[in-house]
Amino acid sequence: MWAEQMHLLAGATHAPTLYSFGDHLGAWAVGALELVKGRRLIIVGCSVGGSCALEIASIAPDRVAALVLIGTKANHTPDPAFHASALDILRKKGLGPAWHKLWEPLFSDNAPSGVVSKAERMTLLQTPEDVARGVTVFHTRPSRADVLSTFPRSVVVITGSDDVAPGPKVSAKQAKLAPYGRLHVIADCGHYAPLERPDAVNLILREVINEHQS
Repeated sequence: MWAEQMHLLAGATHAPTLYSFGDHLGAWAVGALELVKGRRLIIVGCSVGGSCALEIASIAPDRVAALVLIGTKANHTPDPAFHASALDILRKKGLGPAWHKLWEPLFSDNAPSGVVSKAERMTLLQTPEDVARGVTVFHTRPSRADVLSTFPRSVVVITGSDDVAPGPKVSAKQAKLAPYGRLHVIADCGHYAPLERPDAVNLILREVINEHQS
């Protein structure tokens, strides 16, 4: 999903597939960190990837120069029934029905033509086991509002104007909670801004990169 961002910092951009790192968020964070050697990292994450970014900031704050959180909710209240329902759809009905039930509704009705079908194809290339692991990581992630409220460097919060999870209101509160937080709202965009509005996301990321280049 990061194909449109990989060129922004050529030779120093990594977009790991997180599923293989384990079945809890801490393992994802450790696995992602082990792939890079830098000590001034700009960590960018969308949705549960943003939760992974916060987890990285929790375990290795000295290596993080900035956080960019897209469609991310730092607080988490477990919902075992929703978790079980999502897994049940995956196991009994498969990836296709799960896509239409769980993820397709998170895209804006104003998403550019072809974006949603492209995202569906990307999803269907995954294995049901990996996607189920991702669902479990999402539903068992810890709350990290404490990290957000104490992180001593830049936190850039991005939300689509049409996002419903968490959406502009929650995103604005999170940007305000971070000591050095700021909010960007992308018009006509849902939950998956890097796919729906890559040009707008790239403008923001270029700004963040420029702020942290020596």
